[in-house]
Amino acid sequence: MSVLVTNIGELVTNDPEADDPLGVRTDAALVMDGDVIAWVGPATGAPAADERVDASGAAVIPGFVDSHSHLVFAGDRAEEFRARMAGESYAAGGIRTTVAATRAATDDELAATVQRLVAEMRSQGTTSVEIKSGYGLTVDDEARSLRIARGFTDDTTFLGAHVVPSEFADDPAGYVDLVTGPMLAAAAPHARWIDVFCETGAFDEDQARAVLAAGAAAGLKGRLHANQLGPGPGVALAAELGLAAVDHCTYLTDADVTALRDSGTVATLLPGVEFSTRQPFPDARRLLDAGVRVALASDCNPGSSYTSSLPFCIALAVREMGMTPAEAVHAATAGGAAALGRDDVGALVPGRRADLVLLDAPAHVHLAYRPGVPLVRQVWVGGEQVHPTSAGAAPRGC
Repeated sequence: MSVLVTNIGELVTNDPEADDPLGVRTDAALVMDGDVIAWVGPATGAPAADERVDASGAAVIPGFVDSHSHLVFAGDRAEEFRARMAGESYAAGGIRTTVAATRAATDDELAATVQRLVAEMRSQGTTSVEIKSGYGLTVDDEARSLRIARGFTDDTTFLGAHVVPSEFADDPAGYVDLVTGPMLAAAAPHARWIDVFCETGAFDEDQARAVLAAGAAAGLKGRLHANQLGPGPGVALAAELGLAAVDHCTYLTDADVTALRDSGTVATLLPGVEFSTRQPFPDARRLLDAGVRVALASDCNPGSSYTSSLPFCIALAVREMGMTPAEAVHAATAGGAAALGRDDVGALVPGRRADLVLLDAPAHVHLAYRPGVPLVRQVWVGGEQVHPTSAGAAPRGC
């Protein structure tokens, strides 16, 4: 089945060969053939297709690539949020609350939460999502978290090194041995990536290095949570190891910025966290001006960023982080693809996967210009319309 989407007022292609980063075309059309983009060009020259969709002058953009989320969990932490909004500070220890609830949940309950959140993401234009473990922190619970996540995405990340669980409070070295030994062995068949929370209150540089090395030996690619709560060694470590991405990047030295630029490691910024914790926002302008590749992601989780909306994150990035609307959209699409090492998504050019979003707006700038407004009209993943769709449709595709 081929589908022609025509009369597109503004088409954001992210074509790497274009003169501008977004590769914007006007009065455009594209053809999806099966699960790939087959043709892009002027609406007046569009070829025939089996099905025709008239965009009526609205904008079409690549589907968002959410490269950082924690969707396998139970319960919520609304009370923690209420306390923070009343002036209490955020600390990573809140993660243990979710760990207890997740361990007590059934597989079906956890899968239902993931399915609900993936559906939310799709309705807001996300067509690819990375999902981490990290709320089980036992061999069996980490393995089952990843097994559940793999039902929704191929970009699964083993985050056994999220925090040290309470039962290892007096033996963090023993927990690192568990993560790099039996837990990794059980998790690796269900994961593509390995991640570590390298932060005060979580894991130090030596521990993070050991976990990443063990993951690499097991065939997993590395990424890091780093420099979220204060300055630290995580960003420099990610650059040294040439990791695909390092996420948060709120507190950076000049040396950190230079290391990111020179290594090519993507700095994934998570503005939903700063919104929900009242922490300072990362300085995206500083990174972009230095030539660092930037991605935007939701960090959807029940504690520090309970949002599934990349349009909301785009609006925050423009308002609070010094990004232009074009830079923010590029970071949430092509930037996210780079953070996941993906060359099949994040752009609307022939040969890429047919992941696209038709907006209820004439241009991409409306995503920041009209914050909080549901501007996503239709979404396709691999050439299949997934929003709007009937209740109970299969969630696979992100």
